[in-house]
Amino acid sequence: MLELTRRMNLSRTSFSRIAGAYMDEEGYVDGTFNTHFLKLSEAERKKNLALFKTVPFAKTNEELVEHAFPKEGLQGKDTMWRLLMGMKSSGLKNDAFLDIFYEQIGALYHQGKPYCIYVIQGAYDVPKKGSDDAYIADGEEVYEFLICVICETKGDYEAGKVECGFLFPAFKNRCADLSHINIYEADPNHPHKELITGLLG
Repeated sequence: MLELTRRMNLSRTSFSRIAGAYMDEEGYVDGTFNTHFLKLSEAERKKNLALFKTVPFAKTNEELVEHAFPKEGLQGKDTMWRLLMGMKSSGLKNDAFLDIFYEQIGALYHQGKPYCIYVIQGAYDVPKKGSDDAYIADGEEVYEFLICVICETKGDYEAGKVECGFLFPAFKNRCADLSHINIYEADPNHPHKELITGLLG
């Protein structure tokens, strides 16, 4: 996680696109947005960056826990894993994938109050190391990922505290692990079990 977060700042951001939905108290979509991250004002980029950094900067194995997708979740046609893969491969440019994702989260996540779902797409050029631990020139692989945060809302269409979220795919052994997802809980003692079950399929 430390390696991944090094570029999560305004000057070296690895994020390209941000999308989100505002949900009413019953879990129905009340409004959406989808734009290139760099088109946001500097103040907006800074504010959103702080939200998304909550996930990878969380305490590993406490607030941020790695979960394996079950075999049937990886092989089924209409699973959350396939939906996340579609969102990732499209770079969040396919609104159909996003609309389905918001609807599914809305069906799982019930808080009895309005909330918002933000998703961001990023890429990290992972430098390769040789047998002597020296970095190899032109030896990079690209780790493409999604970070999602679910936040309480404050005011009109403004995200508040991050309550839960995830990093997909998991970043393991310095590369993408497509069979795992890192799920974040602000309060590990009271996890959103229904959301975890829904994400894992």
